[in-house]
Amino acid sequence: MTSKNKRYQFIPVWLLLPLLFHSCKIEYSFTGTTLDYNVTKTFSVENFYNDSGGGPANMGQLFTENLKDFFQRNTQLELVRNNGDLQFLGAISKYVISPQATVSSQDANQPDRAGQMRVTISVEVEFINLANEEENMKRTFSFFQDYDPRSTSLLQVETGLVEKIFENIIQDIFTSTVANW
Repeated sequence: MTSKNKRYQFIPVWLLLPLLFHSCKIEYSFTGTTLDYNVTKTFSVENFYNDSGGGPANMGQLFTENLKDFFQRNTQLELVRNNGDLQFLGAISKYVISPQATVSSQDANQPDRAGQMRVTISVEVEFINLANEEENMKRTFSFFQDYDPRSTSLLQVETGLVEKIFENIIQDIFTSTVANW
């Protein structure tokens, strides 16, 4: 065989490679999702209500909108009002402020004070995947942030703490539902 003929015997292999890669059903992205966008095209988020009895008045609405925004930024799914291929529903079930460390008072007449306070939020989430019912789940996601009450009041930092907590909870929800980690 001449060298010219050897070069052409590998052409069919190169032509088949794009077909092999195209046949993969699961699409991976930089955000780590394993969604098949041929099957799963939409998602819906019902309003999450604040059933905790605490926190800012708009906390349920803030969580709902942040969850929608996160999925729109990190997937190719289309947000629909109701009955998405993926559905999220639930409620904020816990909002607790608790002392984490006490600081002794130098004055015997003064009580000890909290040196660190912790804001903890828990969100109960029901996830429904119409394409794969085995992935359906009900789970509570929780996270916390600390602040120093000696240098700032809760009113000054509450909005920022709630936003940071929601960022972490939403990342956990994303990882547990569409990233399958």
